[in-house]
Formats: sequence, structure tokens, C-alpha cells
Amino acid sequence: MSIVFLVYMKYKIPLQLVPLEEDGFHLLLKASWYDRNLLLVLDTGASKTVFDKTVVSNWFPDLELRAVNQTSAGLGTTEMESHVLDLKRFQLGSCRIKGVKAAALDLQHIRETYAQLGYGDLDGILGGDILHKYRATINYQKRLLILRDGK
Repeated sequence: MSIVFLVYMKYKIPLQLVPLEEDGFHLLLKASWYDRNLLLVLDTGASKTVFDKTVVSNWFPDLELRAVNQTSAGLGTTEMESHVLDLKRFQLGSCRIKGVKAAALDLQHIRETYAQLGYGDLDGILGGDILHKYRATINYQKRLLILRDGK
């Protein structure tokens, strides 16, 4: 009989709880991508991680954004054109995110809302694809996102 030990790296990423309405809130977190600091909203209901197409195009003009033959719905708008990009050199805290394709959409309406509320420039949404892949746990009391990278 052999015993197998699984080694998990555990990463703790601080979350900022921000009120949006009388009794509602969102969770924000910081990330980095190619040495750029990002502000993301944590959205457990979003199936994919999404970045603002304009921000991506301005920061990385040589980055390939591949248009896909489908539209994306949600984010409080009607359907919109979607692009796909490979996440390389993307980090949440000290956790290096690998092998994930993200969407690039027009998030201007969301960016404007966060700016008007005084929370700064929102760059994207951390979605269920990364949360699932890295076996995420959200600790609301400690305001932490915990990711596990199994090896």
C-alpha cells in the first residue's frame, strides 16, 4: 500500500469590502499583470475573469485580443462583443495564475460607477474560472481570499 501526499500552496490575498448600496457591498482586490497594478472586483457569479478592453489595449498595444464568434451577456448590460486573451504573468498576491484565458469586454459603465463612488479605476472582474481552478475560499470576517495551488 502506498501513501500519496498532496502538497498545496496556500495564498492569502487581502480583500477590501466596499459598500455600494444601503445594505450591499462588493469585494475588491489588487492584482498585477506584466508589472501593472490592477484593481479587480471579486464576482462569484461571473463565469469568467474579465478585463476592460480599452485598458488592455492602451496598456498592451501589442497584446493579441482574439475576437470570438459569440457575445457576452451580463454585467448589467445587453449583449456585447467579446474578445479572448491569454493571461500570462498575472498574479493575485504571490499566487501566479497559469493557464487561464480571460475575456476582454467594454466595462466602461462599471468603471464609471466605481469612479463616481470614489473607489478608483476598476480594471476588471475576477470570476469563477480562477476561483474554481484555485479552489478559492472567501473569508469575509478576515477579509481574505484564500487560493490553493495543488501540486
